[in-house]
Amino acid sequence: MDTLPEVTKHAKQQMRKAIDNTKHELATIRSGKATTSLLDTVKVDAYGQQMPLNQVGSVAAPEAQLLTVQPWDKGLLGAIEKAIMTADLGLNPSNDGNIIRVPLPPLTEERRKDLVKIVRKLAEEGKIAVRHARTEAISSTKKVEHVSDDEKHRTEGEIQKLHDEFIEQINALVHAKEEEIMEV
Repeated sequence: MDTLPEVTKHAKQQMRKAIDNTKHELATIRSGKATTSLLDTVKVDAYGQQMPLNQVGSVAAPEAQLLTVQPWDKGLLGAIEKAIMTADLGLNPSNDGNIIRVPLPPLTEERRKDLVKIVRKLAEEGKIAVRHARTEAISSTKKVEHVSDDEKHRTEGEIQKLHDEFIEQINALVHAKEEEIMEV
């Protein structure tokens, strides 16, 4: 890092990555509604290797409590069904020879509370990444040469302000996801 603006820019990029990653992780957590991202983590044994589900078929959410998977190769129906069952998502798929239907059972109160705990854990990981970016940027700021201490101090303040904004964004994401999960 050569200049203070470069340090700040790099810190902002790192914090943005942390937010994007947190958003992606939260999208894979099941709430009461069917979303195609729920099956993003499912890997299917296809053609001798583990492939993401979205690479062997198309996933749709035609109803609020139902997902469907249309495989591109009918020979993979069994493998896809097995992959969804073993993905530890609490889902029970059924196949009619053409398409796999994945009904979403209603969440119990206990399961909702467990999901909220998982959401908070994922959010904490995002916050840690943001804090790490701040710490790294502030230590880089101290190493920049040929600038006054006042400029370094001002840049550290900017980095802290960025940190606070990104932490607030994560808190908002968590709040929205918790409400979505607890909604009956």
